[in-house]
Amino acid sequence: MVERQNAIFAARDCVLFSTADWDEPYWTNKQHTASLLAERGWRVLYVESVGFRAPKVGSGRDWARLWRRLWRGVQSLVLGPPQRAVNIWVLSPLMVPARHHSPLVRALNQALLRFSVERFAKSRRFKETVVWTYHPFIIEATSTLPRGPLVYHCVDDIAAIPGVDVAAFNSAQQTLLARCDAVFTTARSLQESCAPHNPNTHYFGNVVDDAHFGQALESGSLPTDLRDIPEPRLVYHGVLSDFKVDFPLLLQTMQARPDWHLIIIGAEREGQRSELFAQLGRLPNVHVLGYRHYESLPQYLRGMKVGVLPTLLNDYTRSMFPMKFYEYLAAGLPVVSTPLDFAKESRAGLEVGSDVAVFISAIEKQLARGKLSADEARAAVGENTWKRRLDKMLAITFGTCDAEPRT
Repeated sequence: MVERQNAIFAARDCVLFSTADWDEPYWTNKQHTASLLAERGWRVLYVESVGFRAPKVGSGRDWARLWRRLWRGVQSLVLGPPQRAVNIWVLSPLMVPARHHSPLVRALNQALLRFSVERFAKSRRFKETVVWTYHPFIIEATSTLPRGPLVYHCVDDIAAIPGVDVAAFNSAQQTLLARCDAVFTTARSLQESCAPHNPNTHYFGNVVDDAHFGQALESGSLPTDLRDIPEPRLVYHGVLSDFKVDFPLLLQTMQARPDWHLIIIGAEREGQRSELFAQLGRLPNVHVLGYRHYESLPQYLRGMKVGVLPTLLNDYTRSMFPMKFYEYLAAGLPVVSTPLDFAKESRAGLEVGSDVAVFISAIEKQLARGKLSADEARAAVGENTWKRRLDKMLAITFGTCDAEPRT
């Protein structure tokens, strides 16, 4: 049994295909998973996003981002992926930015990606490489890579993003699912769509660094830009995207309750200028603090009473499991969310509001119940931590992969 456990959790080599660039200010499953594997001694090649939609004509933001990616891609191709942390190297793929779903362009992009990945793997003498991917456009790029298990970590309904070629994505995903040794999803709806194509599909919701956010439960001073704001303080932290955040809901809520103070920690999505968000920020009881580093978030959450998840409901967001949910709970904050799929299950510390009146009522309930004690916070988080989830994923992956991986 001990030998079995040692084999499952031994340090390995991994190519992780992400949908997010390594240096994005708000880390997601991709960066956290790569970091956790690296901490365990794994050597990880982190492959940044390959892009899923063509740039919009006239969108300076889209083209500026693509030019940056092209420049980083050239640097990676010429100099090799730079090492960005202990045991982590970051590959910025050199890709043709437009028409990448056409057969010719896709073949060229996959050939460039395959060359870059294999060159790095050979140079570092990667062996039985674990391929861990967050998107399906990797089959051709890894077709000749000597590898071990193939893992698909499905955390978003990417096909629902505006501008994505749905037919091409679904076809690639179905092909990937048929070849995977293990599939993990962060939403029940994603599990339901993947399971018919792969019986080894498992649901694991998003998780939290409980020790980090648990610092908010400790006594301590508040940041200077927070301490003079009156209570009760509500908080939202994260990317301020008008595609994901229900700004009208927040605006009407804070207009209706001028005695509450909403603290917004985050920045608008690159290139976005939402008039609704600007209008929200002009309210005297709304305080937009801007981006704050991950390391400082517990100090801010220490001064809050309720964490809110005002997610706009659409085809993309409905299946989301916000990482902020367990971050709030670990910090001792009761949570109020719009009715995302994850919120349909009864969860400790959670109230749900489907419209302005119910959202306000849910906040009132959470303010009345008060913050969670340290014991309540630990119970609410349970085993939903990065370490425990990764342990379970690795046990499933290697516990079912004694034979050659399916191809």
